Amino acid sequence: MPFYVYAQDQPEVADQLMELCEEHWSYMDRFDGRLILRGPTVSDDGEEHTGSVHVVDLADRAEAERFAREEPFWKAGLYRDLTVVAAEVLLRREPAADVPYTLFTAQWPLSADAPGEAAHDAAGRRELLGTEPDGRLVFVAALVDDEGAGTTGVVAAVRALPDEARGLIQPFADRLAGGQPASLTAQRWERGGRN
Repeated sequence: MPFYVYAQDQPEVADQLMELCEEHWSYMDRFDGRLILRGPTVSDDGEEHTGSVHVVDLADRAEAERFAREEPFWKAGLYRDLTVVAAEVLLRREPAADVPYTLFTAQWPLSADAPGEAAHDAAGRRELLGTEPDGRLVFVAALVDDEGAGTTGVVAAVRALPDEARGLIQPFADRLAGGQPASLTAQRWERGGRN
C-alpha cells in the first residue's frame, strides 16, 4: 500500500542536511523500486530545503512508520514534524528534473460516507479526476484511511506556479472533500533522488 510521508525541517539545518545527504540517498536506495514520488520541498525562491516528501509502497502502517523513523535526517533530529498517511495514487507521471513544481496538500477528518458519494471509493476518486487530466498534473493521490475506504485528504504535484496550479487542483480537492472547500497548502517542490 502506498504511504505519503512528509517530514518538515527544523530551522537552520541546511549544513547538517548536506552532511548527511549521501547517507539519506543510500537509505532511499534500499526502497528504490517502491518509491513512487520523492523530493524536497523548498522555499519560494528555491534556495532553502524545507522538508522531504516520499510516497512509498510498503506492506502496512507499521512498515511505513519504520521507513520514516529510520530515515537518517529524522534519526539525526533534523525534522520537527512527521506525517505518515495511507494514499491511493490516482495519477502518476514522471516529473522532470530541474523544473519547479507546486506541491499541494490538504487533510480533513474522516467522516461517514454519504450514500452514493463517488469520492469515497477507489473508482469514484479516479472518476473525479477525469479521463484526461491536465498535463501539468504530474502526481495526484487521495489520502485515505488505512483500509482505503474513506478519503482524508489529497496530495498533488503540479508543474505550475502556485496561483495557476491552485486553479487546476482546487476543484478536484473540493469534490474529493465531499463538496466542501478543501484548505490547500502550497509549497514549492522539486524532484529528488540521485538522477
